[in-house]
Amino acid sequence: MSLRLRLFLVILPPLLLVSVLLGLWRFGAAQRTSEDLFDRSLLAAALAISRDVAISGGDALSPSTRRFVSDAGGGEIFYHVTGPGGIYVTGYAYPPRAMADSPRDQPSYFIANYRDEEMRVLRMIEDRTIGNLSGETVVTVWQRMSDRQSFARELALRAIALMAGLMAALALVIWFGVQIGLRPLNDLQEAIRQRSPDDLGRIRRPVPTEVAGIVSTLNRLFAQVKDNIEAHQAFISDAAHQLRNPAAALLAIAETLPDVTDATEREARQSELVAAARSSARLADQLLSLERLRYDARVSLERVDLTELTRDVCLGLAPQVLSRDVDFVFEPDGEALEVELDRVLVAEALTNLLDNALRHGGAGMTRITVRTARDGVEVLLDVQDDGVGIPLDQAETVFRRFSQLRSGEGSGLGLAFVEQVMHRHDGKVCLCSVEAGTKVRLRFPAASGTGPA
Repeated sequence: MSLRLRLFLVILPPLLLVSVLLGLWRFGAAQRTSEDLFDRSLLAAALAISRDVAISGGDALSPSTRRFVSDAGGGEIFYHVTGPGGIYVTGYAYPPRAMADSPRDQPSYFIANYRDEEMRVLRMIEDRTIGNLSGETVVTVWQRMSDRQSFARELALRAIALMAGLMAALALVIWFGVQIGLRPLNDLQEAIRQRSPDDLGRIRRPVPTEVAGIVSTLNRLFAQVKDNIEAHQAFISDAAHQLRNPAAALLAIAETLPDVTDATEREARQSELVAAARSSARLADQLLSLERLRYDARVSLERVDLTELTRDVCLGLAPQVLSRDVDFVFEPDGEALEVELDRVLVAEALTNLLDNALRHGGAGMTRITVRTARDGVEVLLDVQDDGVGIPLDQAETVFRRFSQLRSGEGSGLGLAFVEQVMHRHDGKVCLCSVEAGTKVRLRFPAASGTGPA
């Protein structure tokens, strides 16, 4: 359903309902008003007849009174006049009879049947002198109810017809008015439709206040889509650049391997090929994990004891660390440190920290320490080594993708992945000042309902 039709259906039915109610009220009011006016015309006719009878002595009515009686609104008026002593003066021979006596000095109205027709009757009793006779003069005038009702109905129908015409005109005004009012929105739609798929710039055309919110939301959405596209393009470019060298190394080793005849050298080349393949697989896995973490909003949070999770990860990596002739120490907190986290993501982040320490700690590194602790409403996880170390003023650089302070075996994605994981957990990652080596600290918000006593 179009917006134009929707607005038309929203606006018009209440107006129709109001018009119907007004029409019913107007019909009833017209009938009541017409009844009052017709009764007043009966009274005016009675007074005119009474005057003419008194003036003419009962002989005749004036021409103006006769015209009024025959052309009164609501139909022809009939009349009957009796003088003092009940003598017949003028008018129709037999008037409608009242069910009760009429009061003196004021007109009385009643409904009566006259020749099988329902009549509205006015009876008026006055003291008059006709000729040489003085006494009560009774003037009776009456009118057909069917004529009065037909006249009242005609007036009401005219009013209803006028209202219906006004409603029809109003409907046309609403229909075309809505179309004119929606023209800026239609122009905006046409302007957006004519845009090229690559045009994600802001909408700058003037729009009505009611549409300004939609335009602002579209501009914000365009900006987000543009940023996402640029980020994906940067990722593709970076990934292609980073994967080119490992792929070239693999190809070079694979091409030279068939020409190696010495068994020892062949075994060494095979080991290099396996190591290069593992490095490429690790790089590809890190790239995909980092990109998936940035754009996938699904994080499976569960209440986990961070100390237990850290212990499990350290136990799994202990053989690899100890094989490098490096002391590996785990210093857990003395109590359970419950955190709402994604077990897989945090375990991968800790693995990246330990892998970074092994790759970039240098030949002089002798010790890696992992510890957990509580700091108020936060839970801390520290990974510290005594290797070469990262200067604190380079902290911003090392957390960027593909950033390395020194050439080495790493891909420059480990700390960037850790930062994204902490962002997803409403936590923080930072470098801490130490005398020697590097200390990376992860800060998690403690799970609700836990904390120091």
